Amino acid sequence: MIGEREKKFMDYAIALSARGMNNGDGGPFGSIVVKGDEIVGEGWNQVLCNSDPTAHAEVMAIRDACRRLNSFQLDGCEIYTSCEPCPMCLGAIYWARPAKVYFANTKEDAAAIAFDDSFIYREMQLPLEARKIPLVHMPSKAALEVFGQWKEKENRTLY
Repeated sequence: MIGEREKKFMDYAIALSARGMNNGDGGPFGSIVVKGDEIVGEGWNQVLCNSDPTAHAEVMAIRDACRRLNSFQLDGCEIYTSCEPCPMCLGAIYWARPAKVYFANTKEDAAAIAFDDSFIYREMQLPLEARKIPLVHMPSKAALEVFGQWKEKENRTLY
């Protein structure tokens, strides 16, 4: 159920989206990470000001929260974001493993203002060699050996 608590956090994420956009940092996207009743991470789109195509709001909020929590996972956290996550951000969210994600605008709303990720979903369905940016498999014994070393490493941290 969505109540006043969730509305308060979403309003904050939306305010970040406006602030970043108005500062010229990037597109109109904001996000926060919440643990319990505390904001533990925040981010907004900073693609332009950082010259970084990965500096999306959710990724920036995840990075901030992980740094503050000194953890590479967001166990017990929720993410609030002003827009439905793009494929890259969705991947980052799954790797971070929060408990839940709330979003305001939809991917269709984003497409209507020229932030359309549908081409990525279509590309993922194509064979590697047929993609707009071809992915070329280069098998390597050395690369497999490193994977083998990781598999046998006794003090590895799984994530």
